[in-house]
Amino acid sequence: MIISPDRRDFSTILNILGSLILGLSLFMLIPIIVALVKGEQAPFLDFLIGFSFSAILGMFLTLVFPIKKEVSWIHAFFTVSLGWLVFSLLGAIPLYLSAHFLSFVDAWFESMSGFSTTGLTLIRDLDHLSVSHNMWRHLTMFIGGQGIILASLSILTRARSVALGFYIGEARQEKILPNVIATARFIWKVSFIYLILGVITFFTILYNQGLTAERSFFHALWLFFASFDTGGFAPQAQNIAYYHSFYLEIATIVFMILGAINFNLHFWLWNKSKKEIFKNFEIKTFFFTICSLSIILYFSLIKMGPAMFRKGFYQLISAHTGCGFTNLAGGELNHFPALGLLAIIFAMMIGGCVCSTTGGIKLMRLGIVFKSFFMEIKRWMMPFRAVYRNRFHHLQSLVLSDKRMKEAYLFFFIFLFTYVAGAIVAMGFGYPASEALFESVSATANVGLSVGVTSSTMPLALKLVYIFQMWAGRLEFISIFVSLGFIVSLFRK
Repeated sequence: MIISPDRRDFSTILNILGSLILGLSLFMLIPIIVALVKGEQAPFLDFLIGFSFSAILGMFLTLVFPIKKEVSWIHAFFTVSLGWLVFSLLGAIPLYLSAHFLSFVDAWFESMSGFSTTGLTLIRDLDHLSVSHNMWRHLTMFIGGQGIILASLSILTRARSVALGFYIGEARQEKILPNVIATARFIWKVSFIYLILGVITFFTILYNQGLTAERSFFHALWLFFASFDTGGFAPQAQNIAYYHSFYLEIATIVFMILGAINFNLHFWLWNKSKKEIFKNFEIKTFFFTICSLSIILYFSLIKMGPAMFRKGFYQLISAHTGCGFTNLAGGELNHFPALGLLAIIFAMMIGGCVCSTTGGIKLMRLGIVFKSFFMEIKRWMMPFRAVYRNRFHHLQSLVLSDKRMKEAYLFFFIFLFTYVAGAIVAMGFGYPASEALFESVSATANVGLSVGVTSSTMPLALKLVYIFQMWAGRLEFISIFVSLGFIVSLFRK
């Protein structure tokens, strides 16, 4: 039986959404403080307007629309889907007011790219963007990577009964602790500890590179947000290539991989057994795919010299972790041989671990797809009446059940369909097939690498398609499908 919503359902949803918007407005106080400290008058007004509008909207929704029904999973899923759209629109307000975007849609694209930790950008003249606006661009990645809904779980007492619904709706499949609220707090605790380590590491490298102490601090903070939350934004137009630092590349690789690892595995390594890193099914799959794709990339780039392979390997890690950092000069990725470009596309398609800051199909699902394939071969080789059960190790010994296989195949084909559909749309606007597929995968898998399709001059319809792909890819479709079913049921009364 499908639940038919009524006014009480939407009143409840809008009340929770109002609370979340108030939480978002508090984050805007950070760039406001930065603008005050830096004496940036125009940016200060931009964020004051964004903060005021968000705070007023949040208060309006919480006061006018009271909670009239017990909060359910459907409310949670619908709030997550709607919330991420609203967050990106509100986050776009101060960006648009900066005058670094041709239209509000471009600023919305940038905001959605940040919150979804994608990293595709339409900004103009990034090198002269204010410190406070740059802070906001990178802060959206930190908020989106951890999940603003996840942050709010710690304070939304009325929604605690369905906290798991918010948690799953935001594309996290595994609880770390029995209590979802405790899980949310642990994820933020881990992130802040890595934040301190990351800023110290990046600051040391950048300061020794010759940047001033102030610039080193801000750039270190922003690079951490972009690497650990696998976002890919950078404070300079040349991205990582701007710094010309091998040590910085190594450091960003470390934090990209940390961000791509399951938070559950972080908890296990911190509190239980460090040997889990060698037994974990996802990590083994990660190692296998990196090695396999590196071999393909090597034979593809070997004629271009070892220096190009080093750069190509950095793109591969950046793509596989869903970060989107690049150490290539503008347009250099377009000159990769077709086989090398295909290796990068496959890496983007796969993504990192479940319950991490990355997007894409995810290593767990890919591993299950291949394991189930070989399991079927073994079944056909065994006696007719024999019962065969395959197991894999992910924090504990697990049975490869039909339910796990169905879920893995479902997500696998949904992502593949979206990758291809986005590519077909871009091809309809005249872009070559390889470039169209690359950009579609980058948007849906929340990566951010680009071969030049993403620009402020691309068609408006294509911008909207990529915004949808970034949104749907970040939430992994399910909460969106549930929300659409919720809306459709309105017309079946």
